[in-house]
Amino acid sequence: MDIVVANYYDNSVSVLLGFIIIGFMNQIALTAGNGSRPRSVAIADFNNDSRMDVALANSGSHTIAIFLGDGNYSFSNLTTYSTGSTPISIAVGYFNNDSRSDIVVANYD
Repeated sequence: MDIVVANYYDNSVSVLLGFIIIGFMNQIALTAGNGSRPRSVAIADFNNDSRMDVALANSGSHTIAIFLGDGNYSFSNLTTYSTGSTPISIAVGYFNNDSRSDIVVANYD
């Protein structure tokens, strides 16, 4: 079991990978960009490589950001996509039945 936390005031996300014997390893800090203000996190395999990726709803920059997992306890640089005004929640599902992860975002405004 792993833990992923959005850090609103720090413009980042913290990833703590869990291991059976040692518990959680040191935090992996991923920068979401100046003024991004991440509010919500979703985890899924967005590029079908069998590795978990991290998606953020960034209320300050009106974007979602995706960090692709590389399978070696690190993540790629973020890719951002524009959303409506002030996204505050993000969720993942299979909405169009193509067996690929889809993202839905709820906006404040």
